[in-house]
Amino acid sequence: MNRRSFLGLAGLLPIYSLIMDSKELKNTLLTGESTERMPVLFIGHGSPMNAIEDNYFSETWRKMGTTLPAPKAIICISAHWETAGTFVTAMLKPQTIHDFGGFPKALYDVQYPAPGSPGLASEVARSFVNNQIGLDNSWGLDHGAWSIIKHLYPKADIPVIELSLDYRKNPQAHYDLAKELKAFRDKGVLIIGSGNLVHNLGRIDWSHIDDPEYGFDWALKANETFKKLMIDGNHRALADYSQLGKEVQLAVPSPDHFLPLLYALALKDEKEPLSFFNDKAVMGSLTMTSVRIG
Repeated sequence: MNRRSFLGLAGLLPIYSLIMDSKELKNTLLTGESTERMPVLFIGHGSPMNAIEDNYFSETWRKMGTTLPAPKAIICISAHWETAGTFVTAMLKPQTIHDFGGFPKALYDVQYPAPGSPGLASEVARSFVNNQIGLDNSWGLDHGAWSIIKHLYPKADIPVIELSLDYRKNPQAHYDLAKELKAFRDKGVLIIGSGNLVHNLGRIDWSHIDDPEYGFDWALKANETFKKLMIDGNHRALADYSQLGKEVQLAVPSPDHFLPLLYALALKDEKEPLSFFNDKAVMGSLTMTSVRIG
């Protein structure tokens, strides 16, 4: 009987697997191998239906997945995981969470069985000096993560972990926390913030459901304000978005979908290129505008 069979019979295989994952990931990420610096993405994820629809946005995601450097792992900061404190998913097999209601059965049938990585989760938690990060074994991958990553990497063969948003922190604190992730860019880890620049579900124009590429004047103005500040490198003003005027207040009625942008921007070096994609408004009060850094 080999060692693995014995451990399975003894009921110790899950513990053995976790230890091996941690060891193997440490070897993968922390060896002296030179690794191409990974870009950082902020992706406007929009409706969960983008997960199964063949449209302009999902096509862009699929094409991007073929041109990005191949990551060793992915860290996703999703608008849809808010917690008291900051946590990182640490299970070997994260569940596919269908955290929405009222959509077709085909959407609920979607599974994205990407592996997790307890090893990467532990490395992330240990790497934070100024913030305490907890390990979570109950969450998984919510639709802010899997609805876009399934298009980027449809084989579901790249480990994915999520980092939660502490709803007790102000935007500047989130920006400062995110800076502690920067070293992972040089270890082959793709970091993705998933939310929306303009996200006001209460103001959606349902009359444009069949012609979705439409934005209210205030939504378009707020979106352009955000883009200009990003181009100018004025991250402090973006973190202090509550002072940017009435259009921005309509665009960001709650911080959840905006905060992942700050995580992406915090990881940008001063002279790194920044570009936009999927730069469209939908149904009046949402924008799909997305950002690539590096």
